Amino acid sequence: METIKTSDYQALQAYLRDACGILLRDSAQELARRRLRPVLDNHQLTSIEDLLEGLDRPGRSGLKEAVIDAITMSESRWFGDASVFTMLCDHVLPDLAGRNSGKRVAIWSAACSTGQEPYSLAMATSEFREQNPGSLGEARVLATDTSRSALEVARRAHYELGPDETSVTSGRKQRFFRSVEKGGWQVSPDIRALVEFRELNLLQRTLPGKFDVVVCQNALVYYSAEKRKAILARFHAALNPGGYLIAGSSELAGDVPDLYEPIECHNGTAYRKK
Repeated sequence: METIKTSDYQALQAYLRDACGILLRDSAQELARRRLRPVLDNHQLTSIEDLLEGLDRPGRSGLKEAVIDAITMSESRWFGDASVFTMLCDHVLPDLAGRNSGKRVAIWSAACSTGQEPYSLAMATSEFREQNPGSLGEARVLATDTSRSALEVARRAHYELGPDETSVTSGRKQRFFRSVEKGGWQVSPDIRALVEFRELNLLQRTLPGKFDVVVCQNALVYYSAEKRKAILARFHAALNPGGYLIAGSSELAGDVPDLYEPIECHNGTAYRKK
């Protein structure tokens, strides 16, 4: 597939918008071509036109899921957006500890991809507790995503930690990981025990529980303004009184509803439930 015809790309945009609530921007045509190439190969398809026909045809098991996974695939890094973890550790956790000393903290990683984010949240909370004894109970992290393949990777918790993973210091590696005989590293059992993985679409009406913190990075950018507003309202409903929404720096696009109170932190803005 050298290029995508304009008419086919527009049809793909319409399908993702109407069937999945996903916003595929005009400027993402080349990105979509690269990401969908393996999907075409795996399903013996030759063009986006064939792909669109296949999406409407019964018996194409897993095709819709493969397309969504490819389009919404995001880079998952240890301790991802540094500002998110700075806000969590320097403002959100101290505030929760001040109001609920010793209580377990419930965190929802709302688009967890291959697991680095929720494990990082569990690690960061563990570090905070070690540095502030008695401040909070253990973290309980629910990690959700729509991608079954990403969740399989996350549950295995087996990763390569290359030299570019600078946020995983030698101290963190020793504390939170175990070397694997065949190569790579696995997240330690005590951290894995704090994280539960679940398949979930952010647009579904059923809430996965009640939380003190919701973290959402690299997900809302794929949705229209209308869908983002609906998701932000669901996050609000899932938060305990005074709970926090922490989003990546490019996630909210200035459309945070009045349900939240912006809290200016040193490295960004957190949003507290009103």
